[in-house]
Parts: sequence; C-alpha cells; structure tokens
Amino acid sequence: MLTKGNTAPMFYRILSRFPPNITFCFAYGSGVKQQLGQDAAQKKRNMIDLIYTVDNAHRWHASNLERNPDHYSGLKYLGSNFIAKYQESFGAKVFFNTLIPIPEEDIIIKYGVVCTKDLLDDLTTWSNLYLAGRLHKPVEIIRPASGSKIQNAIDTNLRAAVHAALLLLPEKFTEFEMYRAISNISYAGDFRMIFGENKDKVNNIVRPQLENFRNLYASTLADLGHVLQLPQQNSDNSICIQDQSEKTILYHLNHLPKWPVRRIVHKQTKGRYRQDTEDILTDVSKSTNYREIVAHCLRAIVWQSSVKQSIKNIPSAGLTKSVQYSWSKALKTFT
Repeated sequence: MLTKGNTAPMFYRILSRFPPNITFCFAYGSGVKQQLGQDAAQKKRNMIDLIYTVDNAHRWHASNLERNPDHYSGLKYLGSNFIAKYQESFGAKVFFNTLIPIPEEDIIIKYGVVCTKDLLDDLTTWSNLYLAGRLHKPVEIIRPASGSKIQNAIDTNLRAAVHAALLLLPEKFTEFEMYRAISNISYAGDFRMIFGENKDKVNNIVRPQLENFRNLYASTLADLGHVLQLPQQNSDNSICIQDQSEKTILYHLNHLPKWPVRRIVHKQTKGRYRQDTEDILTDVSKSTNYREIVAHCLRAIVWQSSVKQSIKNIPSAGLTKSVQYSWSKALKTFT
C-alpha cells in the first residue's frame, strides 16, 4: 500500500486508546488523503475515518466498552455480544462509531470494526464492495496486516479492480480516466451519491493522488502488458490503449470476483434456469453492450450494501449523531 507519512505518530497515539488486538488498520477519506479544492486547514477539519480489523468482534467490543463506553450509542446497554452480532449479521458487516472527539489531537474520528473473515470475503468476492472499494484507492496503513492472508486479499482486490475498470473503459483512454474508473466502481450505485456527497468526489480524489495511484497499481498493470499498452511517460493526459477482442473481454470477465459474476449470470438468465457460467460469460464477451451489463451488476452490489449499511449505521451512531453526520455530508454537497 502506501508508506506511513508524518501523521503516523498521531495515528499510533489514537490506536493506543483502543484494545490492542487489531490485526489490520487503515485510515481513509478526506481527513487523511488530499482531495482537489481542499487546503491543509480544510483537511485538518475533516473527520478521520479508520477501519479496525479484529479476529473476534465480541471480545474486542467487550474490551472497548470498558475502555471507551462513551463511543457507543444506546446499543451499549445491550452488551458486547449483541453489538458483535449486529456487526456481523447484515449490511457490509462493519460496526461504526462516529463523531468521536480526540481532544489531545484536536481531531474527530469515525471508526469501523470488521471481522477478519468478513474483510477477506469482501476483498476476494466483492460481496459488498464496501471495504473492498475503499481499498481500491490509496489509503494510509496504520497497522500492517498480521500474516499474509489479508495482504494477499488486498492484492487480489486491486487486480480485480483493474479487470473491472478495463471492461468499463473504451479502447483508448487516459491514465486519469483509468484511475477514475477504478475509483468509481464503489461510488457508482451508492445511493449517498444522489444526496449527501459531492458529485465531483471521484475526480477530486484521483487528480491530486495520481502518483499514489501509480504506485498502488504498478505491479498489477505490469502483469497486464499483453492486453494493455501504457504510455511511456507518466501523464494524466497520456493515452492508454487496450485490446478489446472477444478473447480479452472474456479474460477480464473470468477474472472478476465471485459476486459480480453471479450477478451477471443471474441478469443474463433472469434467474429462471441453470446454465454453464463460462457459456454465459462467453456470450457476454460477444455482446455489444457488455459494458452496460458489467456496470449494472457492479452498481447493484454497491446499491444494496450502501443502503443496508447506512440504515444499520443509524442505531449504532444514535439519532443525534446520525443527524449531525448527515447534515455535515449534505453541507459538503453545496460547498
């Protein structure tokens, strides 16, 4: 991923406030990574988003409730076992505590807790395209993955993102358009983009971070030299050319994760009868509207998970914080 910057000591101090058994942690969002039209002062005012990966949600929440009971809404009175089940049962399998002040650092954070197994599932199958989508973009790794499983899943997720983006792009495109297409995978279909998010959000993320995107995807793109011709010089206006033969389209389709493939099969068969997946993907590769088919199926996954997770976040945040958070998002739409 990315190397730690000057803000790393602050993140370590934040982590010291929480139970230590976190197997992987990253920070993301406008409070961490520069976005277009945002100066340093604005970045500092933005809430910092963190994801904590844990092996045992019940045990972690029990310990965190002892350390930080004020982080939780009224759900804390139902106990750590309920919170863990609430986290793992629906939505994107993430439990968020939001608008948490850290007075010593003069910041506000939001942190989501996810089980290792659920993170691995989303990264490798795109069951929700929720955390997988966040890890399509440059993030700040605060605690590197313990063991190879998570890192291997992260690498798998990045490769899948390139295959999906190439299916959505025309034969010729710029480097900026490629990274925009990758970033947009997890935003297209997100109902929050209708209201509550800046409509230029994807452009604002990609433009100031082109070099970070290049570093993130360098090894993946190097492995695709047989189907993708990259410009010799790094420039967001340099032209990339991809092979769009039926054979290559099928190659990309076969490298999509499990849930987009299942969506494609269901869409093409209307769910009425069984048919060999390879035959269906072959038919899609020969279709003139394969881009629309792939885009529709990706949007459907994102729409479902974003709606369910947003509903799930209301009780976990509590009514007051939910209103505050929604209002701050709405203000960003008009600023």
